[in-house]
Amino acid sequence: MQAGLIFDHSIGGIILELSLQHENHRIYAIDQGGRVIAEITFPAVSDKTVDIDHTFVDPSLRGQGVADSLMRAAVADIQVKGMKTRTSCPYAENWFLKHEEFSDMLDK
Repeated sequence: MQAGLIFDHSIGGIILELSLQHENHRIYAIDQGGRVIAEITFPAVSDKTVDIDHTFVDPSLRGQGVADSLMRAAVADIQVKGMKTRTSCPYAENWFLKHEEFSDMLDK
């Protein structure tokens, strides 16, 4: 498991830091109590393709760019592995529509 900084963001003078945990086909963040507060999953559907099928952000973190950060982390992971992606998750599908620079990653 690999950890990485999701972002360092100031909210009303408080700096929010979330540490991402990287597992095979899953990236997530947990709170101090061990509860998952942000997650994206992208299981393999073939040797060269994954499906971004789930994103979750705890209501307390919504609207702060956490889902975007999860997508960017997943895209980086998928790119490093030389894979393509499908998007059965509605957020992921919309994200790719807004970020055409990553359209080459989509398995069409």
